[in-house]
Amino acid sequence: MPLIWLLWFSLVQAAVINVPLRGAWHEVTRGDTPASVLAAFRQGTLKVFSPSIMQRFSREDLGSWVVLEPQGASTKEERVLSIYPAPMGSITLYAGHGPARTLALDDFDNSLHGHGRLAFRLPPGQDSTQPLLLKFEPTGNMAAPERFELQSLDDFVQEDSNWLTFATACFAVMVAMALMALCFAIMLHDVTFAWYTGYMLCYVVVQGVETGFLFHPLQLRWLAGSEVLVGASAVALSVSFASLFIVRFCDVQRFVPPLRVPVIALGFAMPLIVLLRCSGVHELVVMAQTLVNPVLILGALLLLFTALVAGARGSRPAWFFLVGWTPLLILTAMTSAQTTGALPSLDWLNDASIAMGAFEAIVLSLGLADRALTMRRDRDNVRVLADRDALTNIFNRRAWTEAANRMLEGASGSERSIALLFLDLDHFKALNDFHGHAAGDRALVAVADVLSSELRPTDLLGRYGGEEFVAMLHDVNQEQALHVATRLCRRVHRLEIPVNLQDLRLSVSIGLSMRSMGDTLESLIERADQAMYYVKLNGRNQAQAYERRAEMRSTSPHR
Repeated sequence: MPLIWLLWFSLVQAAVINVPLRGAWHEVTRGDTPASVLAAFRQGTLKVFSPSIMQRFSREDLGSWVVLEPQGASTKEERVLSIYPAPMGSITLYAGHGPARTLALDDFDNSLHGHGRLAFRLPPGQDSTQPLLLKFEPTGNMAAPERFELQSLDDFVQEDSNWLTFATACFAVMVAMALMALCFAIMLHDVTFAWYTGYMLCYVVVQGVETGFLFHPLQLRWLAGSEVLVGASAVALSVSFASLFIVRFCDVQRFVPPLRVPVIALGFAMPLIVLLRCSGVHELVVMAQTLVNPVLILGALLLLFTALVAGARGSRPAWFFLVGWTPLLILTAMTSAQTTGALPSLDWLNDASIAMGAFEAIVLSLGLADRALTMRRDRDNVRVLADRDALTNIFNRRAWTEAANRMLEGASGSERSIALLFLDLDHFKALNDFHGHAAGDRALVAVADVLSSELRPTDLLGRYGGEEFVAMLHDVNQEQALHVATRLCRRVHRLEIPVNLQDLRLSVSIGLSMRSMGDTLESLIERADQAMYYVKLNGRNQAQAYERRAEMRSTSPHR
């Protein structure tokens, strides 16, 4: 982004020496000829204006005449007369005794083209002090203000190159951000990214038409003659996509529910206006032209207000939207005001709109990235909550089973040793009956904390159900695993959780089984469970490794 601002600064600050011009104009009347207009100019009957600042000329009825008189010494060098920004419609130049020349934004001949402007190349043999006569041909569109420059061919080429570099960088940023968002929309199945893609590409089309970038240098000949319709449709659709984008991006349903319906209605209203504009029915076309500007203004204010309220109520993405959208909205308002004659000296507004479009693309892309990270973090949190036992905050049975199976699969085909501990609290039913379930819950939390602190972070500990816990240890032999289990028994007993008034303390019985080739998780649990039953029958509060003895196949005792 700093590169774009640097390019723009170099564009507006370029040290180009322009020939001073004196200007005058009036609307075309029937019977006018180039000679009569020039005579009226010499007599001082035309309206005077400064060619170096923005001036709006009527394009209604028969159009307008503009006379530009170079000021200063005569010169033999080749010069270029440029009109910025590139106006819609055609302009005819009458200069000297040569034939009149007509240029338009969608011309594709071999004449000199200024990128973002119209440019007439003046031959070096022509009298450099002779007035230049322009005729702005009539169009049915609202005329935008223009300014004029007369400069040497070398200076024009330098300035034109600066603008082309600047505009290309801006459009490249916008298109790159839009395509990246489209990829994320496909990969994440999130339509929010798709609405952003549509909005940004429509804005690219709007600026591409207004600056002529789609014609020169992109040479999109098929757009010739339909640029006004394409531009108006792109403006309407950009607002539509922006409306649908803000609903999801700023989570309007959550933060500003009353505004959700109006914003969505705006999103569907703009395509309807486009359809009316393209219908070819005169009455419907007039209706669309009448509606489009009021709807655009109200829609932009609605989106701005919605984002402000959503941001104030806690929507973090809304602030990204405001940072990217507000400067562009201000520039658009200033450009609209300029068409009425205001701000005539701010001739950089059109280029600033391109730069701000690139800035908005980057800001909103950062906002989308932040939203994606937030969604991923929330999804991870939900997954953690789904995997954790709500009381003890260790793995629940489902999550532990999945993790244990993955550990077994990872050790499949290797001699890696794995031990499984099956733990059952002793006298837990008596504790619940005597002290109540709240005391039982506190005991379970305390036991889970002790077990977690004694085991390694890479060991798997889970609550199997009720007062039963399971743990899977890796890279330990039977002797080491039995040592760990014995330590767990001592640590739980040292908690000194009373069971009843007879000085009975809560303890744990642990059964141990070691993985053998061909073992499944179910077979490991079954053997460890049998070993735990053996402990229950033989005094509790100790650990026992599984052995194939008859007493270990006895039925389960009362726990």
